Amino acid sequence: MSSLESILDQQGIDTALAEVISVIAATTIAIADKLRYGGLGEALGSSRSENVQGETQKNLDIIANSLMLDALGANPLIRALASEEEAHPIVATGGAPYLVAFDPLDGSSNIDINAPVGTVFTIFHARDDVQDQSDAQFFQSGRDQLCAGYALYGPYTTLLLTTGRGVLEFTLDFKNRKFILSRNEILIPHGTREFSANMANLFYWSQSFQYYIASLIEKNSESMPFNMRWQGAMVSDVHKVLTRGGFFAYPSDCRASNKHGKLRLLYEALPMAMLVENAGGCAYSESDRILDMTPISLHQRTPVFLGDEKLVTECFHSFTTKNIFHGTTGTSIKTV
Repeated sequence: MSSLESILDQQGIDTALAEVISVIAATTIAIADKLRYGGLGEALGSSRSENVQGETQKNLDIIANSLMLDALGANPLIRALASEEEAHPIVATGGAPYLVAFDPLDGSSNIDINAPVGTVFTIFHARDDVQDQSDAQFFQSGRDQLCAGYALYGPYTTLLLTTGRGVLEFTLDFKNRKFILSRNEILIPHGTREFSANMANLFYWSQSFQYYIASLIEKNSESMPFNMRWQGAMVSDVHKVLTRGGFFAYPSDCRASNKHGKLRLLYEALPMAMLVENAGGCAYSESDRILDMTPISLHQRTPVFLGDEKLVTECFHSFTTKNIFHGTTGTSIKTV
């Protein structure tokens, strides 16, 4: 059985970058430990505080964020950290070579019902042309990512990782506290008629997107309808796409809070796009290929469509020709 560290060595990953990846992996094990105890520990329930997004923090949001900041902040190879839970970057070691951006606990609303949650991360080279503490450290293209990945905490804990050389899956051996390679060279299966989208937002979407989703689930003589599975955590839904195929969609909608989308570009969309594209899929916003995008603010939001290349490309091009990504009205479906 091959450990994460041995695989990184076999791939010839720079020793310093491999060390940063190993620190992130070790921290996700510590988060998994907290989750294992559920109501017997300190993981459940909400705190009385809100994060910089104005979202009520779960207790484990705070715990996971602290674990990531403490572990990564102590590593001399990391210059600065960007977290969903922090307004601005946290400087670690001045002049160090790497940056890490992360969502410490994606899908935290799932914690209390014992549903899957995860940690998403991405690594960049640090910039010498801006100050260490500047938000602009992280204003880099998705193509500049050195590594992207996520840990999924479910019935078992998995770590999916790409350094631009395909996608690997590691499963946590709790007894020995190591991630062991469990799937090599992951490719998204083609032809799966399944999508993940929050159907509770249906009537806030543009009318054209409503019609598109209706066309997927409508039974007709030519093909069977699509199945819909939505798990309420991007990590879990994207993992399903990487494992079973289909596509994930989180468009903008007519509400002021979601007019630019809900998901964050830097530490959610960019790393997931890198993973999906290295698994043979593709990822778009409503106007661009996500990997071609560069954040202009630390917590910038974006619509996200990713998964099977044929499905996502077909969806993107059919929508853009009809301008469905502009002037969202939230008008209701008249026929299905």
